[in-house]
Amino acid sequence: MKRILLCTDGSAFAQSSYPYAAWFAQGMGASVDVLYVTDSRGQATAEASDLSGSIGLGAAENLLKKLVEVEHERAKLNHQKAKLILANAEAAIAAHGATTVKLIHKTGFLVDCLESLEADVDLIVMGKRGEAADFASGHLGANVDRIVRSGHKPCLITPSTVVPMERLLVAYDGSPTSQKLLRFVADAPSLRNLEIHLLTVASSDSDAEKKRCLAEAEAMLQGAGLTPTASLQIGEPEKAIARYIDDHDISLLLLGAYGHRRIRHLVIGSTTVQLLRSCQIPVLLYR
Repeated sequence: MKRILLCTDGSAFAQSSYPYAAWFAQGMGASVDVLYVTDSRGQATAEASDLSGSIGLGAAENLLKKLVEVEHERAKLNHQKAKLILANAEAAIAAHGATTVKLIHKTGFLVDCLESLEADVDLIVMGKRGEAADFASGHLGANVDRIVRSGHKPCLITPSTVVPMERLLVAYDGSPTSQKLLRFVADAPSLRNLEIHLLTVASSDSDAEKKRCLAEAEAMLQGAGLTPTASLQIGEPEKAIARYIDDHDISLLLLGAYGHRRIRHLVIGSTTVQLLRSCQIPVLLYR
């Protein structure tokens, strides 16, 4: 049984990811593990506090006791919050057709928790923003950058809206990562039912190498029994891909987190960042 790991914080972006996780689960014949992580920052601070040097000993003991009680109450509320968020996610995912859903609650940091969980999953799903989506809305959520940089599994980054899955676009540059994307499309039964588009971006119309890459990719998909619409676009990659998405009403973008120049970047590739920020469709990233 294949497994999908859905990371949720209960935010609007996270809730929009539930239908996408269910759709992929049905197509892959996969179960869905729903993970909620209670942030550990600020916990257990009361017990560790030493107030005796700043106020009187008796007053410090009374204050410390009250702080510990507040921390315990906060821990109970956090646990109740986690249960509600996970129950809501389970109900929503099941309502969209997923048959096997498992709930996971951990305390700590999401990136650290994923280190022990991702080895057993085939796909990670998460919203591109989180609880702070109303602030600095032009930016990606901090966890998206960290997980894509540190993770080793394909990651589906979802927008705040849900669109029907009808047409997918593979952004192909000939790199080993984009070759993995082609194999994923060829082997995924659910994707074979979609209208498949294949796009390579070149700096000029005379770029023979890019034309060769596109022809090889098209031949590979055709050999798998698919009939892709192949296109060579001229210009800057992020602008050309975004324009193609709009012009052809694409529902799902498949993209390498890095391209040929990935070694020059210590964070997600610049093209990937721009597309994740601007796209209003889900983006499936490979590393």
